[in-house]
Amino acid sequence: MDKYQKLFADSRVTTDDAVVSEKVKEILDKHLEENRKPEVLRQLFNSIDLTTLKSTDSQRSVADFVERVNAFEGEYPELPNVAAICVYPNFVPVARTVLDVSEVDIAAVAGCFPSAQSFIEVKIAEVGLAVEAGADEIDVVLPLGDFFDKDYEEVYDQLSEMKHSCREAIYKVILETGALKTAENIRNASILAMNAGADFIKTSTGKENPGASLEAAYIMCEAIKEYYAQTERMVGFKVSGGVATTDEALAYYTIVKEVLGEKWVGSNEYFRIGASRLANNLLSDILGQETKFF
Repeated sequence: MDKYQKLFADSRVTTDDAVVSEKVKEILDKHLEENRKPEVLRQLFNSIDLTTLKSTDSQRSVADFVERVNAFEGEYPELPNVAAICVYPNFVPVARTVLDVSEVDIAAVAGCFPSAQSFIEVKIAEVGLAVEAGADEIDVVLPLGDFFDKDYEEVYDQLSEMKHSCREAIYKVILETGALKTAENIRNASILAMNAGADFIKTSTGKENPGASLEAAYIMCEAIKEYYAQTERMVGFKVSGGVATTDEALAYYTIVKEVLGEKWVGSNEYFRIGASRLANNLLSDILGQETKFF
């Protein structure tokens, strides 16, 4: 048994998919409605990584996208802004030039997103270039092919090297839980990513089907809880991939709160939602009228 397999074997996080489904239902049945409060909706909005990751993105479209975030502060001064804007790495310089709101971070997908299929040297370079261009946060994808080959050392080494290239930027590792499928795979990938230095573990790229699931979120949060008990290092959780409605966002918030506690959801430091459609839906529910600001 190698050291990675030992980490998996020592984990007490459940790998029984039926148990996971039951736990998720139990949490939501008991606690979902108690979180349907104005202050929670505001916190959810403040946890959004507002995202544009289209093949048609351009310097002009990204600049316009960032200007809407700038304008939000003036039009809704009573509301918190989004947590970050997330763009492809080549658009980081545009975002850095245009963004005027100091409390909003610039996040970039990197490491050959969304497939993570390239030379490790290219992945490392892309991460480093994005940070040098002004990215505050980096989202990379766990190398799934190596994971499924059970080459856990390669997975760990690649993630560790990209973490080093991040320097001081926040490092988020996307597990692509829809491809991992099982509770055991999701738990093991979570353990690998956190031990390799992830500041956040994230469900999905949003480019694969299925995207995020509540069951995957539950397993990832249980893995974070166990890792925190072992190391006292708080790792954040980010859900991404199909979260578009207030009800969906509330369900993920409830899972995180019940498994990890208030300190994970009390700010956007440890809880994020990657979304492009959610912002307008949440804003509409906060304001009590249909709003299409973004």
